[in-house]
Amino acid sequence: MRIISGYFKGKKILEPKDKETRPLKDLTKESIFNILNHSNKFKINFEKSIVLDLFSGVGSFGLECLSRGTQHVTFVENYNGVLPILKKNLNSLKIVKKYEIIEKNLFNNFNFVFLKNKFDLIFLDPPFKEKKLDFIIDNISKKKILKKNGIIIIHRHRKENDKFSKKLKILEEKNYGISKIFFGTLT
Repeated sequence: MRIISGYFKGKKILEPKDKETRPLKDLTKESIFNILNHSNKFKINFEKSIVLDLFSGVGSFGLECLSRGTQHVTFVENYNGVLPILKKNLNSLKIVKKYEIIEKNLFNNFNFVFLKNKFDLIFLDPPFKEKKLDFIIDNISKKKILKKNGIIIIHRHRKENDKFSKKLKILEEKNYGISKIFFGTLT
């Protein structure tokens, strides 16, 4: 895996050795960013954006955003098997004050109140077996952390039939190999 575009284009991203983490594949990541850059339904200006990367894993999505010049990325991850790799990947960029790592479980009294920012882009990439996405989307809505015209991206397994919160309006859906990507906003 590598960063595919921007300041750090071509930089290798360290991956976990275990099978508990499913890193975002380069082809899927490239497709997501192509849609973000070229969609008629929404537009993201990365250089003015603040990003929240939930279930960050090794940080592939947030690293790509940093490479494309985002103002700030907040990474949220709690799995000890991947946190050292996320930290190494971020430290290798040698940039400070453009990111923070929050080591918390999103389902264990995580209510978004301590976040310092409102976000233009929220990337939600939970384990494919995770079914409680409504809880997270409802908390995002309740705490009003997504800016007006902000986008939520959800990465899921192609075979999952997720039912999302009614507060989420799906703007676009794409299938890629074993996964599908939802682009939405809050109503």
